[in-house]
Amino acid sequence: MKKLTILSATTALTLAGGAYAADLEVTHWWTSGGEAAAVAELAKALNEKTEHNWVDGAIAGSGGTARPIMISRITGGDPMAATQFNHGRQAEELVEAGLMRDLTDIAEANNWREVINPPSLLDACTVDGKVYCAPLNIHSWQWLWLSHKAYEDAGIPVPTNWDEFVAAAPKLEEAGKVPMAMGQQGWQQSGAFNVMIISLLPKEIYLSVYQDKDAEVAAGPEVARIFKAAADARAMSADSNVQDWNQATNMVITGQAGGQIMGDWAQGEFQVAGMTAGEDYTCLPGLGVNQTLQAGGDAFYFPVLSDDEATEAQGELAQLLLTPEVQVAFNLKKGSLPVRGDVDLDAANDCMKKGLEILASGDSLPDVNQLISSDTRTQIEELFVEFFADSSITPEDAQARFADIIGDAD
Repeated sequence: MKKLTILSATTALTLAGGAYAADLEVTHWWTSGGEAAAVAELAKALNEKTEHNWVDGAIAGSGGTARPIMISRITGGDPMAATQFNHGRQAEELVEAGLMRDLTDIAEANNWREVINPPSLLDACTVDGKVYCAPLNIHSWQWLWLSHKAYEDAGIPVPTNWDEFVAAAPKLEEAGKVPMAMGQQGWQQSGAFNVMIISLLPKEIYLSVYQDKDAEVAAGPEVARIFKAAADARAMSADSNVQDWNQATNMVITGQAGGQIMGDWAQGEFQVAGMTAGEDYTCLPGLGVNQTLQAGGDAFYFPVLSDDEATEAQGELAQLLLTPEVQVAFNLKKGSLPVRGDVDLDAANDCMKKGLEILASGDSLPDVNQLISSDTRTQIEELFVEFFADSSITPEDAQARFADIIGDAD
């Protein structure tokens, strides 16, 4: 068998034989327990259903750590076979520079436009009418995860909404618990703020701020309410001395913390811990207030490679990611929802079923990453790093800076 190794655009080792097989290096930032279990399903599918082999290129840390490394390799002439980005504009400049492969022929041959739901996910992969990525899952940020053990230890009922969560904080503190777990990273803190905008205000406010870039709305009284809520979150998470999101999730799992605002990828951690939704923990979409979800998530992009056989192997992986079997296997482990609207998810847990019902109702919004540039996102994350680290920064001062960022956003 002729074996082709794809570790970069310029690396091709050919052994004696007839058919081609490829070692496909795939880069991503999925390294927590639940994430690793989900990636293993992708690797298993590629290895069993094709002649190719998954070479795992996991990069420790968050997407903010991984993306610059991925981008540097691609622009530096050392591309991987495939790489993860979030739905939206994170790979926009790479596409415009001609460094990402056009997948339009694959998308059309496999009817992606007909099976991907909501259609905005494929739209986020489309530039000038051409498809440049394969959507893999739907993730939503708008979840409050609550520890039954923490509230039982404190002798109080599990909250059913954001106001009850805030009101319960003093009792949790008296019981030696951290009311709110939060990692000390800008993407987590700004993510929680964006959850509050969607969950505690009419959806029109979110769209005015992030889609229309309306600085006047960003500086207005509705968003002022959210900055006050962010100040509550800052106070409740003051003793949450962890960095990574999954460390914060573990505080909820072990009953050290009452709750955490985090995306539905947290479900993977609860599953790995052997916990049951509704019995050991509660999940509140929309913070128990507005049950509206963002339709964000992850997609794979395929850098342009110079070798024809390497390119053909990429195409097989792109097609495989959208097959019903892979969609179900991956998303059940990841805690996310499939991008196909025609798959059977009878095995989904209670939290996943809540998300499916909300999306089926059509009550979804585009993710922040689909509406603002990477530069704007970075500025907002830096603002919230400062805000959560320094209690002397008032909500009013932070809102003024936020409105300035939105006014200059692209």
